[in-house]
Amino acid sequence: MMDRSSTLRVTESWAPSATLFIRLAMGFVFITEGIQKFLYPDALGVGRFIKIGIPAPEMTAPFVGVVEIVGGTLVLVGLATRFGAVALLIDMIVAITATKVPILIGSGFWGFAAPSAKPGFWSMAHEARLDISMLLGCAFLIAAGPGTASLDHRRRSA
Repeated sequence: MMDRSSTLRVTESWAPSATLFIRLAMGFVFITEGIQKFLYPDALGVGRFIKIGIPAPEMTAPFVGVVEIVGGTLVLVGLATRFGAVALLIDMIVAITATKVPILIGSGFWGFAAPSAKPGFWSMAHEARLDISMLLGCAFLIAAGPGTASLDHRRRSA
C-alpha cells in the first residue's frame, strides 16, 4: 500500500497531463461548436437562436460562434488561457440559462422559449450534462491555469 507522500507524488506527476487533456478536450469542443454555428446556421446558429428566443439572433449567433472559436483556440493552445476560459464560462452560463433553466421550470424564462423537452429536474440534468461539464472545465482552467504544456507557461519561463 502506498503512503501519503507516494500518493501525492503520483498525483502531482499526473497534474500537468490532466490539465493538458482538459485544455485540449475543451478547446476542441468549443472550436467545433463555434464552427458549426456558421456551417449549419439554421440548425445551430441564427435559426437555433431564433427558436430559443435569444435577442438579436442575427448578431448574437455569429458573435457566440466567434467567441467559441477564438476562446476555444486560446484554451487549446494555452495562450491567454484564463481570458479564453472566462469568455467561455460566460458563454456556458448564458447557454444554461437560455436552454436548460426553461426545461427545469417547464416554461419560458426571461423571454426564452418554452422547452420542447419534458420539464423537470431529471430532464434538465440530462440535457445539461455537456453544458455543466464544459462550465466546470472552464472553472477549472480559470482556477488552475493552463499548465506547463502551454504557450502561457513558455512566455512566463522566457
